This record gives sequence, structure tokens and C-alpha cells, in this order.
Amino acid sequence: MTTSSNPRTFAIGGELTVGRLGFGAMRLTGPGDWGLPADPAGALKVAQRAVELGVTFIDTADAYGPGTNEEQLAEALHPYPEGLVIGTKAGQSRPSAREWKPLGRPEYLRQQCELSLRRLRLERIDLFQLHRIDPQVPEEEQFGALAQLQQEGKIRHIGLSEVTVEQLERARRSIEVASVQNLYNLTERKHDDVLEYCTREDIAFIPWLPIASGQLSQAGGALATVAAELGATAAQISLTWLLHRSPVVIPIPGTSSLTHLEENAGAAELTLTDEQYATLTALG
Repeated sequence: MTTSSNPRTFAIGGELTVGRLGFGAMRLTGPGDWGLPADPAGALKVAQRAVELGVTFIDTADAYGPGTNEEQLAEALHPYPEGLVIGTKAGQSRPSAREWKPLGRPEYLRQQCELSLRRLRLERIDLFQLHRIDPQVPEEEQFGALAQLQQEGKIRHIGLSEVTVEQLERARRSIEVASVQNLYNLTERKHDDVLEYCTREDIAFIPWLPIASGQLSQAGGALATVAAELGATAAQISLTWLLHRSPVVIPIPGTSSLTHLEENAGAAELTLTDEQYATLTALG
């Protein structure tokens, strides 16, 4: 017996239909996400291979690199194949390699959107997400800047990252929110309430760190048992659990390794029984 429906696609914003196993491009910038990788050509091959494997949603941000990650995707994939959706983000500055600071001033968000358009070689960004809500700037000003960019045709859909249900509800009073990107995986469930809200409202939920930076792939116990039962890896089972968790979930596992990329892609082909799903859910 299997769990209830596990559709393979989801329509972001009700119209951008993508496969529910995406790709997070951040790792392509190399160790520490600062500058360029030791093997730039190899990084481009990973992005190209992701598309060959059927990935139709790729996540990036202006802060990855910074800037270089978007340029990598354009170099690897432009002109983009039909149906490929690239979502990017703005609203986090990078004063140094280890510093991430919310920056949501309207003029900054506009500037970063223009730079992302240039780097990605796009006339319009399909999904533009506020990387963090800046506590130093009134929320309505940040949401208003995104709404204005949308009205001007520079972005198609708006998303938010690392938000609570309350913040999401406030945002929806002034903008249509197509996606939420929060930290979430098999053992990190603090945003369960946000996921439930997104499920009810048909909003894409994009969990970042879906395999907990490899920690879950090394886990034993119940995770290893289910993996053995299905002849899969722990990382694959972790992703499969997310796909079964809700039909609005779009995991974005990231890697700079072709081997790991192909391993992650295999998660889309796996099916959990009700018992296996319950066993894994109990880990949280």
C-alpha cells in the first residue's frame, strides 16, 4: 500500500508547471559559496546535466557568489530550454564570505533585480523571492517594491524566504505570494505550520537544505532501514519523504558533483509505503 497521491509536478503561481524535484545552484560557486569553483567547467556540466535529467526548476540568488552563480547558470544554459524556470532572490547582502545581512530597502531590491536580469540574460524573472524580510525596513515598503517590479513586467511571480505564517499572511494583503522558501527537512520541522498553510493555499513550498548538508545521508536507524528496503541511499529517501510530505513541496538539493546529482534525481522514482512514511515522519 502506498501513500496518497505524489504528483510529479506543481504549478508555481498556478501557471509555471515544474517538476517537483528541483536543483539548488548555490554549490556551483565552490566551497564556502564565495568566488568561483576550482573547476568552473565542471560546475557548468553539473547545471547542464541537471536539465538533461529533467530538472525544470533551478534556484539561485544574487548573494550566491555573490553574483557569479547567476552568471554561471546563464553561461551553462542560455538560451534556456522551453519550460525551464529559474528562481532567484534578493534581500541579503554579503559584506564578506561568512556574513549574511538582510537588506530590504526598496531601491536596493530594485537594483538587485536589474542586476539579476542582466546576469541571467533575461527580460523577466519568472520567480523573484525576497531572501529575508529586513527588520529595519517596514514590511509594506519591501512588499511594495516587489509589487512595483511585478507591475513593470520585470518579475512574473513573487516569493518569500524564511517567513512565519503571520508574516506570510501580512504579505498576502498587498502581494500575491507564489512560493515560500524555508529551512525544512526530515529532522528539521520548525516550519511545519508554514508548510501546512502553503498546502491549504496552494503555495509552492521550497525547502532549502533538504538533505541537511549531507547529515541525513549519513544517518542510521530508521532512515537506513527504509533505504535498505528500497535499495536506495539515505539522501534519496530523505528527498522522497519530502515529495510525499505535501504536493506543494519542491525540494532543491544542491551539489557540485555529477555523481550526487544523479543520485538525487533517483529520488523522484521512489515510492514509500504508508508504514515507511510514518516511520520516517516519526524521526522529526
